[in-house]
Amino acid sequence: MNTFLVRPMTPADRGEVAKLILASVNTWYQQHGMPAIFQGGPELTDIFYEVYSSLEPGCGLVAAHQPSGRLMGSCFFHPRPRHVALGIMNVHPDDFGHGVARALLRAITDYADQRGLPVRLTQSALNLDSFSLYNRAGFVPRSAYQDMLMAVPAAGLPAIAPAAEGRLRDATLADVPALVALELEISGVTREVDCRHVIGNAAGFWHTSVFENAAGQIEGFLASSRHAACNMIGPGFCRTEAQAIALIHRELNANAGRTPVVLVPVERSAVVQQLYAWGARNCELHFCQVRGASQPFAGLNFPTFLLETA
Repeated sequence: MNTFLVRPMTPADRGEVAKLILASVNTWYQQHGMPAIFQGGPELTDIFYEVYSSLEPGCGLVAAHQPSGRLMGSCFFHPRPRHVALGIMNVHPDDFGHGVARALLRAITDYADQRGLPVRLTQSALNLDSFSLYNRAGFVPRSAYQDMLMAVPAAGLPAIAPAAEGRLRDATLADVPALVALELEISGVTREVDCRHVIGNAAGFWHTSVFENAAGQIEGFLASSRHAACNMIGPGFCRTEAQAIALIHRELNANAGRTPVVLVPVERSAVVQQLYAWGARNCELHFCQVRGASQPFAGLNFPTFLLETA
């Protein structure tokens, strides 16, 4: 039986973590009859270490084989003011079924319990092994999302009618306090560091939009990542489906010529039907899962996997 030690991730682990993420994710999808998610080498999946270490240095864990030190698993987590978010968790294909993920998860739930915080994550509904892992640990599905893959024409999507009375524009760092207050109202959580990260765009692959009402108050926010490892629309949140459609349309056009994915709440049929009309198709399903207290969404939430959101 393999023995391992769960310890903090260090900069020296960075290269091996990128290789582990690549092997773990691609192997799982290929074993289940689907194409590899990451079309490239570990230089692609290194982005997870880069982003998480810039957001919150020191918030990564690895499971190291004893006595060789080989990495059997890794995960990232992100402490926020009202919750702890669980980011990407991976186990090397040679070590599936050896309790590695359970040990990594326990370390994070212990961390959260010591601080009296809930833990939130976004998890694939196709992966029953991971669903069972989280469910046994006390996580409860709070909402379901359909992953909609959209091939955006090189010329972009045709213009659409304005959403109610308001306007869309690029987000700025001056918007952050209003965004923090809006997300707290809609989702019951706050992510100021995340907002500053995506709006500031030091990484160079983010684009962000806000929806303002006629009085100039922000009622919606949506980002998109153009990175090859995670070309997604999100994170984001807004009050209404009309605002969501307008924001998604703008961020899809910011990804003209690409094929991003957007996770849409399954019950928001107006948004779903509009994406179908634009040519989107479903490629997966995900759950927002929470261990601990949570409030129902008072609006729409659009989760992602890099800057994990739930």
